[in-house]
Amino acid sequence: MKGLPGPEARLLVVEDNRALRVGMARALAERFDVVDVEDRGDAALARLRDVGVEPYDVIVTDLRMPAADGQAVLRAARERDPRTAVILVTAFATIDAAVAAMKLGAFDFVEKPFPLEELDARVAKALGHSRLVNEVVTLRASLAGKGGSGRIVGRSPVLARAIELATRVAPMRSTVLLTGETGTGKELVAGLIHEASARADGPFVKVNCAALPETLLESELFGHEKGAFTSADRVRIGRFEQANGGTLFLDEVGDLSLATQAKLLRALQDQEFQRLGGTRVMRTDARIVAATNRDLERAIASGDFREDLYFRVNVITIPLPPLRERPDDIEALALHFLEQFCHELGRPRQGFSPDAMARLRAHPWPGNVRELRNAIERAVLLSEGNRVEATDLRFAGAGPSGGGEWRPALPASGIPMERIERAVVLEALERHGFVQKDAAAWLGVSRRKLNYMIQRMRLTHPSWRRNRDGAGDGIG
Repeated sequence: MKGLPGPEARLLVVEDNRALRVGMARALAERFDVVDVEDRGDAALARLRDVGVEPYDVIVTDLRMPAADGQAVLRAARERDPRTAVILVTAFATIDAAVAAMKLGAFDFVEKPFPLEELDARVAKALGHSRLVNEVVTLRASLAGKGGSGRIVGRSPVLARAIELATRVAPMRSTVLLTGETGTGKELVAGLIHEASARADGPFVKVNCAALPETLLESELFGHEKGAFTSADRVRIGRFEQANGGTLFLDEVGDLSLATQAKLLRALQDQEFQRLGGTRVMRTDARIVAATNRDLERAIASGDFREDLYFRVNVITIPLPPLRERPDDIEALALHFLEQFCHELGRPRQGFSPDAMARLRAHPWPGNVRELRNAIERAVLLSEGNRVEATDLRFAGAGPSGGGEWRPALPASGIPMERIERAVVLEALERHGFVQKDAAAWLGVSRRKLNYMIQRMRLTHPSWRRNRDGAGDGIG
């Protein structure tokens, strides 16, 4: 704003009515530094998509225009820079239009006719919000880079773009959808979004939608009243309620049943819900970050996912690349996990032989970062000497084949039985997607015995129900 400290304020006015466009531009130019104008929506889209044009702090756009409407301008502005505050103005204001605009991320919604003083005040408020968002992004990103988000290892361009987008959208209220294969780090990115937001001091609540049976998921999400069902001997606070003032991470949202999707849609739309067995309407202020490894558009076409829920969670999409698309990060990740497990297991710090590193780079990593993490843990358990050799690395599906009795390759100096046992259990779990009953059958032991071994070895995995409160490997 003119006469005030701080960066130059950049505004864009998009209005097809010449008299109103000129009046708004003149009024705003008296207080703000740069006020550009366009008389058509398609011209505004071209300007926003021109990388040579600096992003705007605030955009004031008519809702109904020829060629492209105000919602198209809003979408383009958010794609260019989610920090831009957009104010929609229209002579055809309706509740539905207002709700649609706010869901798309509009900062404000004004009905014509309006006094120019009111527009000036709303623009000033939007500019203040935009500058605050920029400050929060800078501060939170700096703190996150020095703290928790440092767990996201890698500098490949494709990963850097995803992390940069996550940091930019973190201060927004909009729902974020993280997409990508299992093990690509969706949970870590969700944590980064929370840490880099103004909600970082609030709770970060995680729910693995695929790990809970449908009969328990509603109670898990929304809670239940005492007596809601036979074993409900007390009131339970659900995850939506727990996440009030913070962030709710809905992992594997694509695996929800249609019945649960319908209940979730209402909660996302209205931020209202009822506990199971209750009649009182509860409200929550929780920012939603969802994740899925499924193709939701294909699931919509097959009737397995609601289209209205898809549009509600798909406000901002951040695709996370599989490890095979970021090969330059394999070495950094391997060294990171090596240091982690050497510390946890009390082993002297090791390195990788050239053959071992070459084998790591050559592997396709269908299980992504999670598979790499497990491979390094197993190698640290089995390796001898001061570095990991190629023979210490075993990958899922690459075990010995052929008939006869299988014998593991053991070091001549001997090895503790518990290390062999741990490595074999990890192998069984990884081969069977960490489904315990399948791993137990493969090992020829009961499910109860395998569960005992897992607890004794302190093994964890995000899909296991006992870890849904945040335990796990953190790979996402």
